[in-house]
Amino acid sequence: MTAPLRVAMIGYGFMGAAHSVGWRQAPRMFELPRAVEMTVVVGRNADAVASAAEKWGWSESATDWREVVARDDIDIVDIVTPGDSHAEIAIAALEAGKHVLCEKPLANTVAEAEAMAEAAERARARGIRSMVGFTYRRVPAVTLLRDMIAEGAVGTVQQVRAAYRQDWLVDPGMPLAWRLQKEHAGSGALGDIGAHIIDMTQFVTGLGVESVTGTLETIVKQRPLQAAGSGLSGSAGQGVGDVTVDDAAIFTGRLANGALASFEATRFATGRKNALTIEVSGDRGALAFDLEDLNSLRFYDRTAPEGRQGFTQVLVTEPQHPYVSAWWPAGHMLGYEHGFSHQVVDLVGAIDSGTDPHPTFDEGLSVQRVLDAVERSNDNDSAWTGVAAGVPVA
Repeated sequence: MTAPLRVAMIGYGFMGAAHSVGWRQAPRMFELPRAVEMTVVVGRNADAVASAAEKWGWSESATDWREVVARDDIDIVDIVTPGDSHAEIAIAALEAGKHVLCEKPLANTVAEAEAMAEAAERARARGIRSMVGFTYRRVPAVTLLRDMIAEGAVGTVQQVRAAYRQDWLVDPGMPLAWRLQKEHAGSGALGDIGAHIIDMTQFVTGLGVESVTGTLETIVKQRPLQAAGSGLSGSAGQGVGDVTVDDAAIFTGRLANGALASFEATRFATGRKNALTIEVSGDRGALAFDLEDLNSLRFYDRTAPEGRQGFTQVLVTEPQHPYVSAWWPAGHMLGYEHGFSHQVVDLVGAIDSGTDPHPTFDEGLSVQRVLDAVERSNDNDSAWTGVAAGVPVA
């Protein structure tokens, strides 16, 4: 019998919880080609990481990721730490012969992302696989949207509108978490949630972003220092510190076929908690997705008789829809956490078959280059700025 894949997860916060659910659920709901063992979770606080291990079902906990990466009983390293440590951990894991899953964005800078992609390519020659955690690709409705565009449902893509809007920073009393510090996060709304809509646009259209013009804004420039925090919440301590990343990013991109795409990433959209939307318009129709209604797509077919045209809802819960057959009967909805199980399914399947899981580190690098171009455009009075050569998106 094929040996199980033994997983070490580095980090245990908000994304650690989501990834843990994926590692627990995927082997129970899907017929995976390899068994999965949740071997160890790693964090700097011994008590806190031990508590996380017990809560989420990891066999043990540890505080030194370097020791864990070097262990012979680890096959996959799952990185859910802040962006400033992605490159160091991922490169060390790949060089140690471990498959790697790394949360998005791939890194904090293009240089780091390039080093990671180069390490992934060297490891690939030894049969070691790597993948970036752009999990929204694996919402069944988003995968279906991609498939329908590939099949010609909208014809030639002419325009894309993508937005990711949250409001968790509207309160100026929200403390200075690591996501608001450039040395840890790389960028603010741009990299944290803007990366998602860049990747989603490239994924569903199959077209890279080739140039951008953009503007970044830091709306609240100082915040209370954080005393304690987890995920998107925290408590304030004494004193204040500077916010060194953007709160909102608005930019336009030109795709490889010449089509325009508009992007908005903001943490100041009052009343919007996790509102990711994308609409792709073509000469034959249009498709629209809204994460707040994640079990459905809206489709407009221009080829239908005029009297029957209009956006129609496609409920994406049928067994023939992507990933859905392993879950519940039609009409029994899936949620945010299911994408993390689908991520495990795709990663384990690729490792077993010896193929590249997507998105690869090269695809993560392509997103990083767009983020960098937006920042360069902002620094140059929002001038149109070219994106460095990327790779095809799969």
